[in-house]
Amino acid sequence: MSAVPLAPVRVMVVDDSAVVRGLITRMLKSDDRIEVVASCSNGEMAITQAPRKQPDVIILDIEMPVMDGLAALPGLLNAWPAAKIIMASTLTQRNAAVSLRALSLGATDYLAKPTSDKLGASENFRRDLVEKTVALGGANARATSKRTVVTLPPKPVAPRIGSARRPRIIAIGSSTGGPQALLTLLGNLSPSVQCPIVIAQHMPATFTTVLAQHIARASGRPCVEAEDGMELRAGHILLAPGDYHLQIAREMDRTVARLSQSAPENFCRPSVDPLFRSVAQLYGADACAVMLTGMGSDGCNGARVIAAAGAPVIAQDEATSVVWGMPGAVANAGICSAILPLPMIAGHLAGLFQGAAA
Repeated sequence: MSAVPLAPVRVMVVDDSAVVRGLITRMLKSDDRIEVVASCSNGEMAITQAPRKQPDVIILDIEMPVMDGLAALPGLLNAWPAAKIIMASTLTQRNAAVSLRALSLGATDYLAKPTSDKLGASENFRRDLVEKTVALGGANARATSKRTVVTLPPKPVAPRIGSARRPRIIAIGSSTGGPQALLTLLGNLSPSVQCPIVIAQHMPATFTTVLAQHIARASGRPCVEAEDGMELRAGHILLAPGDYHLQIAREMDRTVARLSQSAPENFCRPSVDPLFRSVAQLYGADACAVMLTGMGSDGCNGARVIAAAGAPVIAQDEATSVVWGMPGAVANAGICSAILPLPMIAGHLAGLFQGAAA
């Protein structure tokens, strides 16, 4: 049976710089899965155009005259709720904070833009722009379903809490949609969950600094970007800093963070796979892995190693994931102890601790 052609993702580009709009438009048009249907120089114009052009995805700059991206966001969500909005900003701490605030207000994802003089030459930015646009726009939904989603969605496996070990570490992987998922999960985590928590979230430097601050506020637990040699402590959260892989290692009688800028894995640095592999090596069956929303399949190989050691692997379900790529890959690998809606994962983790204690 021949495949039904997929309609291209309809995109609106909103940026006050004509040069940047042109560069982003050319990058998007280089992929035949994407159609640029509108180009706007400020948020006010975008709000007017969105219902007429009906974009699937809006690339929204933060810093613009007349109406900036954050001010335009609620108007765009109201004018054309069907669109997924990707906030785009240069790498400054202020813009990172604004981008994360935008995610809490309804934006779907973010992109860190190089400066305009480097934008056209940045292959990493072009790849991220195209992949996020296609994934969020849904043009590849059918292809993705063949690749990562089984015909009958995997069902949650009831945990054997009564015989489970108390996890001595929780390792979390996430990407697209991850910042909000992390805040939800960690903000609802019971105080009874007292072990180190280590996280690899696909995110550039500067952004991870701000995300760590948000996680600390939401969770009530100390959370910082990991530093090389930093000791893991119960009840504390370490986040992989942007552009560094995070792994853990044993040093005398301590478990410490190890950072490296070795080659990206799955086009990512930080990558989830190196973190998960190191957790499996040190903790074996006493570990616990959680895979949250994200594009691609990063972390699946590392999760296999954790599962093979006898530790539980928990995946966020498709319905609550922004993109069911990473958790879908783990779910379809048949290695999950549970596949759960995001709001249920914190309680499930608490159950592992209570069950082990019982």
